[in-house]
Amino acid sequence: MNRQELEKIKQKALEEHIPIIMDDTLEVVDKILTEIKPRRILEIGTAVGYSAICFSEYLQQGGKIDTIERDEERIAEAKENIKKVEVEDKINIFSGDAVEILPTLNEKYDVVFIDAAKGKYPFFLKEALRMINENGVILADNILYKGYVMSDYNKHKQRTAVRNLREYIKEVTENPNIETEILEVGDGLAVSRINKS
Repeated sequence: MNRQELEKIKQKALEEHIPIIMDDTLEVVDKILTEIKPRRILEIGTAVGYSAICFSEYLQQGGKIDTIERDEERIAEAKENIKKVEVEDKINIFSGDAVEILPTLNEKYDVVFIDAAKGKYPFFLKEALRMINENGVILADNILYKGYVMSDYNKHKQRTAVRNLREYIKEVTENPNIETEILEVGDGLAVSRINKS
């Protein structure tokens, strides 16, 4: 992997205010991926490809990341970035809305990383649970959403997102087959380990 190129991608994204995974969140995910050694990862929300590129170095030999993005410009930039860092054989981008694409996928994944429309997190979770392997991990980034989710925040503009993130947390903490930690890294990360047995 070309680390210099990766650093450039990160700096450009930060300068252009493109949301990318924060360093402290990435540290936590790195540890999880090191432990799991995934064969397949599903990412919902590619942006410019930064997180998928970072995750790709933890894949087993021959492993793959499927990532979904609906913004055409971001997809073009992600493809370019993935090529620059020389990991195009490991990352496959699905172009379109995750709500439409997810139900058509029938792969099994060791890790699902959710970082897309906040209001759709409960739907993404339902699809992730359908495709996750036993002992797999589902990660949901920005789960605390600027602190709104754990406060009594109720402003109209973000109400749906906040309500749906709360619903997501309720589901992963109350489901007996899921063991969840909510970590205060970045903008909040929910780490849900699946135990289907």
